Amino acid sequence: MGRQPCCEKVGLKKGPWTAEEDRILVSFILTNGQCCWRAVPKLAGLLRCGKSCRLRWTNYLRPDLKRGLLSEYEEKMVIDLHAQLGNRWSKIASHLPGRTDNEIKNHWNTHIKKKLKKMGIDPLTHKSLPITTTTEREEPPSLDVAEEEAAAATAAETSFQSTVTEDKIPFDSKEVDNNFCIEQVPIIESHEILVPFINLSSPSTSYDGSSSNSS
Repeated sequence: MGRQPCCEKVGLKKGPWTAEEDRILVSFILTNGQCCWRAVPKLAGLLRCGKSCRLRWTNYLRPDLKRGLLSEYEEKMVIDLHAQLGNRWSKIASHLPGRTDNEIKNHWNTHIKKKLKKMGIDPLTHKSLPITTTTEREEPPSLDVAEEEAAAATAAETSFQSTVTEDKIPFDSKEVDNNFCIEQVPIIESHEILVPFINLSSPSTSYDGSSSNSS
């Protein structure tokens, strides 16, 4: 069997509470004290559900209710209590006067969990988070390393070209051996040049080099 509803929801109001409804509920609780919440709507004359009356009083109307974010001391208490009780927010709220279970739960999810993760603590187990080891991959060289490698390659190429150029001996008149003298070479006069005589009229006549030399 399921849990019985707190009241008949037929004809009951839903939605935001009005100022008049808040005044009636506060006046009834301060006069009669807290009793069975199922009976409060009928006794106070409200067309509301008993659960709605309880939540309205606990979260908004009770005099000792604290407003604003939790202090550092309260956050530390919530962390310690959560390590012992888990997500039992009502139990945790009972140790913090003026704070509601819903307020503590919202503060835990929006602020405390993030702080614990930044500190390296698991919010569920309250133990140190395991250090995730990633496989080291060869990272591409940075821009500076690439520039250095390109400069080294250019320098090596320049050095190689200069070495090849030095191996070649360029012709330079200034580097001719000074011991070589042009005056030592005999000069042939034009009349001393022998020109062979060819008789074009008799093609059968052969040329005798020895006879021409003897003459």
